[in-house]
Amino acid sequence: MIFLQVGPEFIISRNTGGVIFEDLIPILIPLFFFAILLLPFLTDFGLMEFLGTLSSKLFVKLFNLPGRSAVDAMSSWFGAASIGLLVTMQQYDKSYYSQREAAIIATTFSVTSIAFTYVVAKTIGVDNNFVYFYLTIALTGFIAAVIMPRIPPLSLKPDTYHSGKSMLDEETPAHYSTYQWAVNRAVTRAQSMPKLGQVFKSSTKNLFDIYFGLIPVVFAIGTIGLGLAEYTPVFNWLATPLVPLLEWLQIPEAAEAAPAMIRGFADMYLPALVGKSIESEMTRFIVGAASITQIIYMSEVGALILKSNIKLNILELFGIFMLRTLISLVIITSVAHLLY
Repeated sequence: MIFLQVGPEFIISRNTGGVIFEDLIPILIPLFFFAILLLPFLTDFGLMEFLGTLSSKLFVKLFNLPGRSAVDAMSSWFGAASIGLLVTMQQYDKSYYSQREAAIIATTFSVTSIAFTYVVAKTIGVDNNFVYFYLTIALTGFIAAVIMPRIPPLSLKPDTYHSGKSMLDEETPAHYSTYQWAVNRAVTRAQSMPKLGQVFKSSTKNLFDIYFGLIPVVFAIGTIGLGLAEYTPVFNWLATPLVPLLEWLQIPEAAEAAPAMIRGFADMYLPALVGKSIESEMTRFIVGAASITQIIYMSEVGALILKSNIKLNILELFGIFMLRTLISLVIITSVAHLLY
């Protein structure tokens, strides 16, 4: 329908299906191609065992997560949120993560890349303060990652595994130092890997599954989400309870800022597009930073989560999105008042 431009404007408009067809999919297709083919080098050749063992105690104390989730965060940070999420989905399917752990990582550690963060900052007109903008996002993301796993709905997810039992062991034996055991586990994992030909064959199968099983879901959910944002007042209604909070936080133009933030659930770039018309630079700074820290957006990350075996439904995703938004607003607004 979008390609042939046949059907309702809700679907085929440049601002709905056009965004997915012309802007998002041309990025996702090559991104998934290289991500799927290179993913085994992140997950199956010892890197996760090495980093997981080194960071196990820290991640358990801070985030209630295994140390190997550091690789998921790195994949998102240096690559893209969808790459980190693909790592999480694969690790959950192999029973290295429980349902609770996978849900936390998918909705908390699928951080946005530095490059996209700069694009948002430039679009919304705060790139002159990009260093403070990015440091604020990093601080907010860290605090949210500490809080979110400890409160519902994520804290209520069961510690059950996809195959019925855990395949994870990050405990360090008494006669090894943490570093020695990390190297030992990484080398053992690398030595047990199949030949590269088998890895390539498995990756090719996964790639076709992504292209024919996942891309259509991203198309459908992303287009519907953008359609709701563009052609219906749904997101304005959802934003109504947020306006008094923004006014209480002394954010200028609160009535304009609230709908912009809620539209981030449809697509991460929408708040920047809507928010760039706001006159107050402080408000634009808050809207832009909040859109990055919300993480969950249905045009990509949300669609990936719904398609995965991680059992999160759309209502849970929206609840997590709103909780992250509220936590982010308090932190970002505090910083913004100091800057402006």
